[in-house]
Amino acid sequence: MYDYIIIGGGIAGASAASTLATLGSVLVLEAESNFGTHASGRSAAVFLEHYGNDTIKALNSASLASLKTMDVLKPRGVLMVGHAQDRAGFDTGLAQMKMTEVSLQDAFAKLPILNLNRVTMAAYSSDALDMDTDFMLQHYLSDARSLGAVTMTHQKVTGIVRDSKGWRIDTPDETFFATNVVNAAGAWADEVAQLAGCVPLGITPKRRSMAQLPAPVGHETDIWPLTIGASGDWYAKPSAGKWYVSPEDEEATFPHDAWADDMVIAEGLARYEAMVTSPVTRVETTWSGLRSFSLDGSLVIGPDPDDAQFLWCAGQGGYGFQTAPAAARLLAELSNGRVPELAADVVKRLTPARYH
Repeated sequence: MYDYIIIGGGIAGASAASTLATLGSVLVLEAESNFGTHASGRSAAVFLEHYGNDTIKALNSASLASLKTMDVLKPRGVLMVGHAQDRAGFDTGLAQMKMTEVSLQDAFAKLPILNLNRVTMAAYSSDALDMDTDFMLQHYLSDARSLGAVTMTHQKVTGIVRDSKGWRIDTPDETFFATNVVNAAGAWADEVAQLAGCVPLGITPKRRSMAQLPAPVGHETDIWPLTIGASGDWYAKPSAGKWYVSPEDEEATFPHDAWADDMVIAEGLARYEAMVTSPVTRVETTWSGLRSFSLDGSLVIGPDPDDAQFLWCAGQGGYGFQTAPAAARLLAELSNGRVPELAADVVKRLTPARYH
């Protein structure tokens, strides 16, 4: 009998395991052969403190100190570019992300493939940081194991039954028992809730795709900033000498092992190409991940209002890594009856009870 069984071995489940293992016995069940297979393994790996709605920003800020202590952040910077028709989006980005408008010459110095015949406005912030997401996931799993947590792969949950003693969790090969269930199943969060007899909260998986390109000829990408289109329909970032471009798609879909749609990739690359002078001559590989969103776009953290022993840790919406320390800490606080460190109004905007 475990104190906590966590369903899902992405960053949500791993960080929850690390925190909850200080409170009791923990078992993490991951359906795939590796932890972090889906959204967590396909992250953009960028920390942007001022990105997201106010609730997300509060979690970002509350996570920053832990991320620095973990030493998973490195300077990157973010550049936003737009053309004349992008003014409204550009002004919104300036305000929301606390960016500073810069000259086109300054922007070109940071990204020397900009098409200055097309780009008419630019802004920059040094606040964007690269994240070592693989190290972060493994750090949390290692920390959880050092505290006695058990972590298992190839464990697809097929049944969850409640009785007076707690929960019975069935997989094809084994049965486990726990006092508390933690729903950290990402795109599958609502399916897990339904298995447990809880009301689903409308967690919707949405596809986000990426294309890996070789570095533009004659250029080293490593010092380039994360670059976003002010229209919100593409972004590009360097990684290990390559150049990644996303169409910034957000297509609602069903829980599955996502793949990139060739047409979506092509349309996104066309929007990107219009803003640069280096044509896309070769796509090395493409992939997609499913970011899972709640109805209001904020995470869902804490006990289900109909059963306090069913804990939600879902709806990360692409912010899973940068919010993980604060989200996991809040989950443990709410599970253990402690007063949360986060402001009460932020906690209220995160709890599952807001949908009841």
